[in-house]
Amino acid sequence: MTGKTKYILILILAVIIADASAQNSQVLYFMNLPQNHLLNPALRPSNKVYIGLPGMSGINLNINNNFVNFNDVFIKGQPKDSIISFLHPDYNPDKFLAKIKDKNSLEQETTVQLLGVGFSVGNDGYVFLDINERIQGNIVLPGDLFRLALKGNEGFAGKKIDLSSLRGDIKYYHEFGVGFSRNFTDKLRIGIKGKLLFGIAAASIDNKSLGITVNDDYSHTLDANLTVNMSGPVNVYMNSKHNVDSVVFDDSRFKTSAGATDFFSGKKNIGLGLDIGATFDLTDRIVLSASVTDLGFIRWKNDVTNLKTYNQFKFSGLNMLDVINGTKTIDEVGKDMLDSLKNAFNVSNTKAPFTTYLPFGISLGGSYNVTKRFSVGLLSYSRIIGKQLREALTLSANLNLGNAFSTSISYTAENHRYDNLGAGVAFRAGIIQFYLLSDRIPIMWNKIKNDKSNVMVPANWNTINLRLGMNLVFGNRIREKNDKPMLLVE
Repeated sequence: MTGKTKYILILILAVIIADASAQNSQVLYFMNLPQNHLLNPALRPSNKVYIGLPGMSGINLNINNNFVNFNDVFIKGQPKDSIISFLHPDYNPDKFLAKIKDKNSLEQETTVQLLGVGFSVGNDGYVFLDINERIQGNIVLPGDLFRLALKGNEGFAGKKIDLSSLRGDIKYYHEFGVGFSRNFTDKLRIGIKGKLLFGIAAASIDNKSLGITVNDDYSHTLDANLTVNMSGPVNVYMNSKHNVDSVVFDDSRFKTSAGATDFFSGKKNIGLGLDIGATFDLTDRIVLSASVTDLGFIRWKNDVTNLKTYNQFKFSGLNMLDVINGTKTIDEVGKDMLDSLKNAFNVSNTKAPFTTYLPFGISLGGSYNVTKRFSVGLLSYSRIIGKQLREALTLSANLNLGNAFSTSISYTAENHRYDNLGAGVAFRAGIIQFYLLSDRIPIMWNKIKNDKSNVMVPANWNTINLRLGMNLVFGNRIREKNDKPMLLVE
């Protein structure tokens, strides 16, 4: 592996551990784009008709966490042009652990819009259709789990560590949504969108209780009452002691087109979803808005496996000090722990259906029209995932020249960070509208030298949120000052 390739891989790893954001594009909200109805179904663009081409109309990527950023995991080593990770012997683990919270979450979301259609109905009605591919994942890790792994057993000897906050789930599903919005008064506009969800694969942890006691001999006793639910083409094999012997991916169903079609249709794992929103013209210049998005669930019935455990057992534990001291590799430590857990975990394997819920968001916004085409906006976005709440507050400046050109610059405060800048731009060339948006753009960069080349890496990069795509757009609504109806012109 070349040095440059190594640094690129390190950068990719840093993205995977990026900071917890609200998993939403605050930049998009006040821009004149058809996709803003994904954040509030009452919002509509100025064009009369839009068509999003399959796979090209919108791609949204968000990967984040709430506890560390690039500089917490990778620092400059010796020589200064090199970098070391938090598992290096020269790295002080206390510096890394100072960033660890009681509940540390890692989230991922990818959405690909396969098809989007929107068109005006009458003077103020708007109908829209979306077909999206979505992958969502999140995991919460208790802080003491990191402290035990990096500091060793000595500080926990004779104590019980509560890990009941450990949870996680990941799901891949199709989303079919149809929505409608219209003005119910001269000032109030309401939009609603219903969704039909088809689940492809999922895994989730149902943690009723979990704790680790560090014994005087530094072995670990684990008390567990939890269930791992899975829906997907996997076979779990048990040995005579009811320990998990192996988990094998079942590729037999993909050997025929009919089997693959049946699996990827998701028709046996059905769910429902709902978006609802409103806008209100408080004055000629001030517009208020609110929405709740992604209220929904999926009931998983196909290819279900439930691994349940309710017992107490001893295992060797996870000790990253061996990695830091150089006596073992991280692969060896991980294998030792997995072997210990596999041999001690007595589980029952059942096939009961289970339900997962979508993380939902609440948006509260307001904009002030400084001129006809320039506005400033304030947006509060809260995301609820299980029992956890994520909050973000965004101030933006927005320029909208019909649907010929639209741009926005934003500043977001969230998760005790105040250096998050975002920007977006959209422009129209004929009937084609291109757009690119990014929240929380890295401001400061470090230069890492390798041989004769330089690699630029973000100094404090703690999230990635990227949205891009293209639309086919036709017509443009223009509302004159004294006109009540919306006029549509080509």
